[in-house]
Amino acid sequence: MEELDCEPAVTWIPGVNSKKKQMCFDWGPGEMLLCETSFNKTDKSEKVPSCPFIYIIRKDVDVYSQILRKLFNESHGIFVGLQRLEEELSGKSRKAQLVRVSKNYRSVIRACMEEMHQVAIAAKDPASGRQFSSQVSILSAMELIWNLCEILFIEVAPAGPLLLHLLDWVRLHVCEVDSLSADVLGSDHPSKHESFWNLVTVLVLQGRLDEARQMLSKEADASPSSAGMCRVLGDLMRTMPILSPGNTQTLTELELKWQHWREECERHLQDNTFAANPHLESLCKIMLGDEATLLEQKELMSNWYHFLVTRLLYSNPTVKPTDLHLYAQSSLDMFLGGESSPEPLDNILMAAFEFDIHQVIKECSIALSNWWFVAHLTDLLDHCRLLQSHNLYFGSNMREFLLLEYASGLFAHHSLWQLGVDYFDYCPELGRVSLELHIERIPLNTEQKALKVLRICEQRQMTEQVGSICKILAMKAVRNNRLGSALSWSIRAKDAAFATLVSDRFLRDYCERGCFSDLDLIDNLGPAMMLSDRLTFLGKYREFHRLYGEKRFGDAASLLLSLMTSQIAPRSFWMTLLTDALPLLEQKQVIFSAEQTYELMRCLEDLASRRPECGEPDAQRLQVISNSWGDDSVLKWEDFLSQDFFHYPVILKHYPLTDSGPF
Repeated sequence: MEELDCEPAVTWIPGVNSKKKQMCFDWGPGEMLLCETSFNKTDKSEKVPSCPFIYIIRKDVDVYSQILRKLFNESHGIFVGLQRLEEELSGKSRKAQLVRVSKNYRSVIRACMEEMHQVAIAAKDPASGRQFSSQVSILSAMELIWNLCEILFIEVAPAGPLLLHLLDWVRLHVCEVDSLSADVLGSDHPSKHESFWNLVTVLVLQGRLDEARQMLSKEADASPSSAGMCRVLGDLMRTMPILSPGNTQTLTELELKWQHWREECERHLQDNTFAANPHLESLCKIMLGDEATLLEQKELMSNWYHFLVTRLLYSNPTVKPTDLHLYAQSSLDMFLGGESSPEPLDNILMAAFEFDIHQVIKECSIALSNWWFVAHLTDLLDHCRLLQSHNLYFGSNMREFLLLEYASGLFAHHSLWQLGVDYFDYCPELGRVSLELHIERIPLNTEQKALKVLRICEQRQMTEQVGSICKILAMKAVRNNRLGSALSWSIRAKDAAFATLVSDRFLRDYCERGCFSDLDLIDNLGPAMMLSDRLTFLGKYREFHRLYGEKRFGDAASLLLSLMTSQIAPRSFWMTLLTDALPLLEQKQVIFSAEQTYELMRCLEDLASRRPECGEPDAQRLQVISNSWGDDSVLKWEDFLSQDFFHYPVILKHYPLTDSGPF
């Protein structure tokens, strides 16, 4: 059965006293709003909160760090590259490629850590300096854990090379020796420096025996009485058998050579070769793996895992991976000595030495401040095929669950949400649904951002989200009286109802202003014109204007008449269309045929039968046209049907004929 986690620790929020005031909250996609209500638990008569603040509680504050954003951006490229590389990974090259990916992740962590360290040094505010220093410690711990997981789970180093990797691991993460070496060697007389023997001891503890021999040569030059002892100890350091990467000797050969070398060290110690110099004698005992002597150097090692690796180097250099946890546990107990309890980092490293991958991920999830580390490490381990058998009790596997959590945190940021999209894409079970839910919550502050969101949705064929976003943007454009933009968004959303609404607004503005706005958009509607009848009418009516401006009066007249007779024009716009016909009737040449003129008369009669009230805007215009067309005293039906009708002088000063069109 899946082990359930215990209840999470309570987080106290400064300034909030839940014992005296009742609290209310509201969850957001990446944060929670918390505030006091107007009700007092103790005194019901008091209705005013004492703390009129709203607290924003973010679940992942690291996404707002400028430096950590580089970590997120750089690692995103590595993550996507790994997913695409999966198809090509096979055979012997698979392990090498995965190790390379792991090293790339670690290099990003280290670069970020170094930059954070520089910022911490340059910080003028002590509080900010402490905050940055704390972040440096977290990043250092992250790389320490990742490096160990790389050695144990990804490279899967066997006995022999395993210790070499662990030595490199310690040397990389316990780097105080470099500054100490620079300090000592920078003095006029290094062997007389107060930290000289500390430096030599640390070099021996880290297995850097060549450097230790060089330091001993300085002591031999400065002190002739110690020259012989330094030379003997230096020879022991030089002859210590170590399995180098290019060495072809077997583990059995190495163990035999190491046993002979160890006997040589014991003989010199028993013969009191170094009795005259306690420092040299202590170094010899360290090289024999004497645990009491090693524990005397706790301050120089500073942590138990350094003690562990030194202990293995001088007592069991061919340790097998399966025996690591025994040495690790005993080293931890010996180093702490019951004086203190293990820290979270100690528990994580111990779980790694026990080869308990799931416990490592669980402990890291609890201890670290964001999901970046566990999400990427778990994904990499999953590609190493180490987690396939582990499913969570609520339906998803561990890799996908952690990637979803990390991506959700990215979506709380105003720009990093774009990275989160790719993480959702590579979650086969719940990624699509999660992306749909999160993308709907992105605030569309600018049209540029909206276009990015829309492009993402269109690439993934998220039809419902595309329509929703376009409708939101269309409504915003309408509110800002940007009709062209509103029409463009409604067409993109394929929303016939909203396109009709915007088209009506275009026509209403035309009636009020006498001209169209956004002509480029209307002139290039193309097939989108068929989205709604009103949009079709708008496009065709604009085409009528263009034909009229080009003096193609016959085509313009046919189009105008078809707009009315096909019932595609809104009835409220018929008056404008009839008015548009008047300048065509004033032409000297015949524009409308008898049949077309009859259709115009029928439309006029249909409109007149509606009998608009005297106060309506179109009432006076209808009366003018009726007097010009339909009054028997002016125009008789016999004349209407004759060719002479077309030469009848229709004089309307309100609607003169112009070169640009009838308006």
